[in-house]
Amino acid sequence: MPVRVGIPRALLYYYYFPLWKSFLEGLGAEVVVSDRTTKDILTRGVQHCVDEACLPVKLAFGHVQNLLHKGVDYIFLPRMVSVARREYICPKFLGFPDMVKQNISGLPPVIDNVINQHRKPGDIHKFIRQVGELLGKGPLQSWLAYQRAKPVHQKYCRLLEQGLLPEEAMSVMAGKKPQPHQANGDLTVAVIGHPYNIYDAFISMNLINRLRKSGARVLTADNLTEHTVNQGVARLPKKLFWTLSRRMTGGAMAYHDQGTVDGIIHVAAFACGPDSMTGELIERFIRREGKMPFMNINLDEHTGEAGIITRLEAFLDMVRRRRTAL
Repeated sequence: MPVRVGIPRALLYYYYFPLWKSFLEGLGAEVVVSDRTTKDILTRGVQHCVDEACLPVKLAFGHVQNLLHKGVDYIFLPRMVSVARREYICPKFLGFPDMVKQNISGLPPVIDNVINQHRKPGDIHKFIRQVGELLGKGPLQSWLAYQRAKPVHQKYCRLLEQGLLPEEAMSVMAGKKPQPHQANGDLTVAVIGHPYNIYDAFISMNLINRLRKSGARVLTADNLTEHTVNQGVARLPKKLFWTLSRRMTGGAMAYHDQGTVDGIIHVAAFACGPDSMTGELIERFIRREGKMPFMNINLDEHTGEAGIITRLEAFLDMVRRRRTAL
């Protein structure tokens, strides 16, 4: 029987799952994904995580717990330090494997090898070799598995740039037809936030689908090319060294400059330092450059659905009134 490797449906799942899945399957593993987020998964995560952690980390704890009931032989939690030259991923990703091993009992072995491209972009040979060794494969077979996985990731990125959201793009790649969405609404709204905040329907209170049902077409920073994002963020006097914050800020600035959206919503996790900085940068830029409607939403485990719905309705009413007045 193939080795079963579990991947939590949290954190960078929405960026790298197709790549990871193809790579691990190329090494002969069976990939098992945790269930979609539920109240029980979040509650379990909150119970096992430290109080000071942000909502996405607490949720990721819950997804790791969910995998324990699926009979996996390994849990895949790469220690993400950097995925681009002279940039960093949030320190929580660096420490997450250790937090999990210290706070959750009964864990199978954790694949927590380091990915650090701060000095050499694209240099992940060591990571590939180490993961292959854990799964009983040699360096050549590991390298070939990764080379076959790269086009899968590139196709996934192209689908996102065509306007699909991660789950829709994954459905297309699996040979399924994505559910039709509101592509021709009377408004276009950019939702800017970390992928694990905006694409998880439970913790985001189904934000994107609510906007679509209200007649808005939704775009995110992931629907932009890397070149467009870099053009947007180039307006800042200093380079952002947080990779995800750079994408979010550049995406918001690019949508504003293009004039392709009627409003921008920034979704942040309470207790996230980079998020608070990113939201402030985006809001100051929009207030200084024009009059585009902007709203900031903060999420934590206590966020109420009714409050989110009320704020969304008020925001869309404001955007529509502004369009009518112009």
